[in-house]
Formats: sequence, C-alpha cells, structure tokens
Amino acid sequence: MSNEPSKTNGQVNSLVGSAKVLVGNTIEAAYSAVGGSTEPSSWTTAGQKQHDQGEAEITAAKAQGYVEGVGDRLEGKKDSIVGAITGDKTQQTSGNLQHDKGEAQMEVNKPSQ
Repeated sequence: MSNEPSKTNGQVNSLVGSAKVLVGNTIEAAYSAVGGSTEPSSWTTAGQKQHDQGEAEITAAKAQGYVEGVGDRLEGKKDSIVGAITGDKTQQTSGNLQHDKGEAQMEVNKPSQ
C-alpha cells in the first residue's frame, strides 16, 4: 500500500463522507422534529471530516501530478534540443514526445481557479 496521494481514493473518501453527512443531517432533522437535541450527530461530523480529507488528498495528488508533468516537460525539452544539436532524430523525437506527455499531465492536473 502506497502513501502517495491518490485521486481515486480521495474521490471515494469525499463521496462516502458526503453520504455520511447526508445521513447525519437526516437523523438530526428527524430527532430535532420530535424535540430532540439540535447538536450535530457523529455521522455528520465524521462524514464532514472524511469528505474534507478526501478533497485534500485529491488536491495533493493533482499537485504531485502537475510537478511530475513539469519534470517530464523539462526533461523532454532537454532531450529534444540535444537530439537536434547532435543530429539524433530518435532522441529528438523521444524528447518531443516526453515534452508533450508532460504538458498533457500538467493540463490534467492544473490547479483549480
């Protein structure tokens, strides 16, 4: 099991957390309607915490992906230039492909505005 942030794991935790909040809100509304406490239920607080952790993991995974894209883009550009200078078309093409891959990875993981 990896300690790396995962978009998929973050999305699952965010979704499950949101579902728990929904259940908690329903329980709270029903309990309040019959004169019970208006304090947040454990479902609501635990769900909100899980949702927030999931969102934070998604953000961390996107940041990591963006940085990896920058690295690929720079490495690819270097290889492309070296290939062009030395006349090595294979290295130049490979560098261009890596540059484009890095650019695409950056686009997919760019920070939300």
